[in-house]
Amino acid sequence: MNRTEATPVVPLEAGAGPENPPCPACGEPLFGWIAERRGLAGPVRRCESCGLGVVGETGDAEAALRDLDRRRDGRAIAIENRAGFACSLGGAGWAGLHPEARHLFTVEAVRRLVARRDQVVKKSRRRPLAGLAVTWQTLLNSVTFGHNVALGTLRSRAAVPAEKPWQRRIDALASLVLAIPALAIALPVELLGALLGRGAVISIELQLL
Repeated sequence: MNRTEATPVVPLEAGAGPENPPCPACGEPLFGWIAERRGLAGPVRRCESCGLGVVGETGDAEAALRDLDRRRDGRAIAIENRAGFACSLGGAGWAGLHPEARHLFTVEAVRRLVARRDQVVKKSRRRPLAGLAVTWQTLLNSVTFGHNVALGTLRSRAAVPAEKPWQRRIDALASLVLAIPALAIALPVELLGALLGRGAVISIELQLL
């Protein structure tokens, strides 16, 4: 009788080391995701457990919580969702990667972080217009030399302009000409992300235990 041997499961902890520091949210190793590039504070790592992304030097949970609190908008906290469909589609072109980005949150990462101060996620919901803008810009990033050029022009996000003048001129023209076609694609993409629970921008309300 033939016997099929099960493939051993390697725990995430096995990858821990100097190159894979612990995730500030859950303690699992952070693995490389995006190499260092112009406009970012350093290379980007991501957690395979809670989904948190970290740009540049990895800090502790307190630093991540301070960054999270800076995103407060009234009673809620708005995050660009690293687990969103737009991020999966865009990769390094995702609009959530910008010069001010340090921690790239998911709802699960937020849940684990705020538990450290006896809070829970009371409610989470997507922000349709903000999510559409992020998805739209992510699509435009795939055809421009710079990053987040359109939203940077609208002053709603920090942009990374292309290095050379002729590249910047092409980016301006491409953003103008392709704005409507990109919007036509972004709308169903963001709707699909919403149906899958993976909207591009999520609003989160917290409460104490």
